[in-house]
Amino acid sequence: MAKLFWRYGAMAAGKTLALLGVAHNYERLGRSVLIYTAQLDHRYGEGVVGTRLGLQRPARTFAPDTVFDAVDMPTDTACILFDEAQFLNRRQVSELHRLAVLHGFPVICYGLRSDFRGEAFEGAAALATLADQVEELKTVCRCGRKASFNIRVDAQGLRIKEGEQVSIGGDASYVAACPHQFYTDRCKD
Repeated sequence: MAKLFWRYGAMAAGKTLALLGVAHNYERLGRSVLIYTAQLDHRYGEGVVGTRLGLQRPARTFAPDTVFDAVDMPTDTACILFDEAQFLNRRQVSELHRLAVLHGFPVICYGLRSDFRGEAFEGAAALATLADQVEELKTVCRCGRKASFNIRVDAQGLRIKEGEQVSIGGDASYVAACPHQFYTDRCKD
């Protein structure tokens, strides 16, 4: 039976790199994959999945109104991969679970669990509930401890604690942080 997989991690945990590795492994065996990314994430260009290492490849995009139905999936699809899956909505996650369970398409979703305020993304919460298998991809904070949170910083590196849940591009960027830094703005000695 195919499954819905949820692989999450803080910023810079290698989520997209892992996704591209999975795609490569399927394709080197002659199997076809579909890759999706959020339409609102255009850091590498619209419909492009990219890593900080410079690896990129084209992808389909999804928006809040995108419907995932078995009828729309090419019959030779061996696996469906999602980057930035935190931007899915609950209905979409349910559709993906149905694609896996009822139609035999393995679906592997990669993304953030929570935003810079420590609040769950809708897609992440739905994936945590419906996924058949959940895995954390780990990374480290600047202090060397496990990072499990994300902090938004401005162009000067100062922490931003309020604002819209999503800010892609512009003057804001994100860093992975340990819980101590997330709550106190400094790493534990």
